[in-house]
Amino acid sequence: MNTTQKASVGAVVKRYAKRYFITAMSAMAQGLFASLLIGTIFKALGMIPHLDFLADIGTYASAMAGPAMGVAIAHALGAHPLVIFSCAAVGYAANSLGGKGGPLAVFVIAIVAAEIGMLVSKRTKIDIIVTPFVTIFVGALLAMLIAPAINTAAGWVGSLIDWAMTQAPLIMSIVVSVVIGMVLTLPISSAAICSALALTGNLAEGGTEGLAIAGAAAVAGCCAQMIGFAVISFRENKWGGLLSQGIGTSMLQVPNIFRNPAIWIAPTLAAAITGPLAVCVFDLKMYGVAINSGMGTCGLLGPIGMILGWFDPSYGYTGEVTALQWIGLVLVCFILPAVLSLIFDMILRKLGLVKDGDMKLELS
Repeated sequence: MNTTQKASVGAVVKRYAKRYFITAMSAMAQGLFASLLIGTIFKALGMIPHLDFLADIGTYASAMAGPAMGVAIAHALGAHPLVIFSCAAVGYAANSLGGKGGPLAVFVIAIVAAEIGMLVSKRTKIDIIVTPFVTIFVGALLAMLIAPAINTAAGWVGSLIDWAMTQAPLIMSIVVSVVIGMVLTLPISSAAICSALALTGNLAEGGTEGLAIAGAAAVAGCCAQMIGFAVISFRENKWGGLLSQGIGTSMLQVPNIFRNPAIWIAPTLAAAITGPLAVCVFDLKMYGVAINSGMGTCGLLGPIGMILGWFDPSYGYTGEVTALQWIGLVLVCFILPAVLSLIFDMILRKLGLVKDGDMKLELS
């Protein structure tokens, strides 16, 4: 294979990797956000006296997680309308049969169903029958064949994380905090990954004590990235940048990271510290919905998920919420990421690795 052919193959691989692992996964996260995560917020509001009807709204929204993910993925892939609508059924089947690995099952199966549906879409005079028939048949069949296996595989991974967390909480909390935090900043969905791995102690999601600890470490890592970048780039981006990164997404810094990877060091080192502090010092555990573990301070959903997990009996948290945990939640999610990132950023600037303008955002 000559140089030109290698370059051509590389371009194809890069295009499809972006299509499936960035575009489709990001869309899946949006589907989760518009169903399960919003449902979680409604459930939290439903705990306020006389607003219990909001909890019912939350239940309805959460129940649509599978269809919402399926539709979001198909739409992101540029599917025709009938394919998109049919993927609602595909998402429901994959999420239901996928169990713990429901989001991962939807991700894989909805992509395949949408792509095959597009092969027949608008090719016949009876498109209104052929397209949904083929899309749903392929998706539902795959759901029946492989979603249970994905559930089993996700369970194995979850069990491994659970075991590792209980055996070496210090080391594993650093690993989880750093890795999930970095994933949050990359154009990959940390929320979807946390949901697929069920990083929570939530009984409804098959959670365990070890996964609850892992979820807390993940929250710490995501908050470190978002708050860290928001604070250390304040001199360049002012209040608009602080808000867009602090409660929006640190993904805005990806173009700047490509230009100067050193800017990523400060929030990542902060995550390596706040993760073990959350787990080993403040005894924080995530019992909210697993997707919250990968949200950080985006809409404050990481801390909200943890708080909801403490106080909603159906989630399975049986411990007493202490003052130390409340203090730890504030420190780990907000104060320490800001202070630590500023300290590390100052050192990096002294060393000449980071300079003014390196984190400037193009905010409209």
